Amino acid sequence: MGQRDHYEVLGVSRGASADELKSAYRKLAGQLHPDKNPDNPDAAEQFKEINAAYRVLSDPEKRQTYDRFGHRDESGSPFGSGGPFAGGVVDLSDLAFDGLLGDLLGAFGVGRGEKGDLKVELEVTFEEAAFGCEKQLSYERIVGCTDCSGSGSAPGTKASTCTACSGRGRVRFQQGLFPIPVERVCSRCQGKGSIVTDPCTGCRGAGVRTQKHTIAVTIPPGTETGASRSLSGAGNRVRADKPAGDLELILRVKPHTIFRREGDDIHLSHNVSFAQATLGAEVEVPTIDGPGKLRIPMGTQQGSVLRIKGKGVPHRTGLGRGDQRVEVTISVPTNLTPKQAELLEAFAKETGSDEGIGKGKTFVDKLKGLF
Repeated sequence: MGQRDHYEVLGVSRGASADELKSAYRKLAGQLHPDKNPDNPDAAEQFKEINAAYRVLSDPEKRQTYDRFGHRDESGSPFGSGGPFAGGVVDLSDLAFDGLLGDLLGAFGVGRGEKGDLKVELEVTFEEAAFGCEKQLSYERIVGCTDCSGSGSAPGTKASTCTACSGRGRVRFQQGLFPIPVERVCSRCQGKGSIVTDPCTGCRGAGVRTQKHTIAVTIPPGTETGASRSLSGAGNRVRADKPAGDLELILRVKPHTIFRREGDDIHLSHNVSFAQATLGAEVEVPTIDGPGKLRIPMGTQQGSVLRIKGKGVPHRTGLGRGDQRVEVTISVPTNLTPKQAELLEAFAKETGSDEGIGKGKTFVDKLKGLF
């Protein structure tokens, strides 16, 4: 049986773009990887076939030659110039594979390496989040050891050359799925090319150590819980010969005892008397700026929401503020004096709402007499 067309192998048209080729290759690589198909004896060959097809079609020069002449004039060597296989060795650190292919390479024990990124939460008060502030943030991070300047060796000593990679920091190995040598970071020396024989007491040979770090962080007005920002170089330095990673700062806003935030508006429940709700009044209510005035219109009902304009959270655009929304609750008078009861009864009669007044009290009194 002749060799199948590369486009047919990947299931794409001859005009497929580079992104379409990559997408098709990733999909098939996941489906046909031998580790995922232990019961399929043809999986290894199929996997090699899609690798060969992608190797040709992902290289513009090889693809142009293949489009003109097909298999019969295709170079017999997979080590053409300019491709990832140049020189007869695959350097896995230079292959720009991600997603699924990253997982596949992981099956060979090839890691991507730690960047040293770090996440830290910072808690602020309701008012600090609303108006913005500057906070001092202290946290533990990994830094280069100052005792040994990151070498890992005790002062006055040197590390010895790694015998596993002869000081190169990289080793080659043969993998069944790849017909060519594959190169990766030496696992014994972690790519350093040397082994610490007399470790530094400060870092125990690691070249790095933990240290408390304090930075000033500016919190902009209008910040909400879950907001984050990235601080370059403020994360961990996992290796002395690598730069520190980034710090992702995640903000948490403490709940307030009386205020509740919705967007840039602040919500508050406030209790007024029966007389204030009925006759109208101007009352004092708390705001994030301090005591404020709220006008209660005559005849305000239970659950009415009144607005104090401009007393909410500053907009993140820097222009204006939200409002404060006040939900009114009304206190029903209890333990009335005879005079107060008489006045309320007169009010009820005047408004025609006196039906049944007094009967409830008589009934209660009768119940009390039973005990």
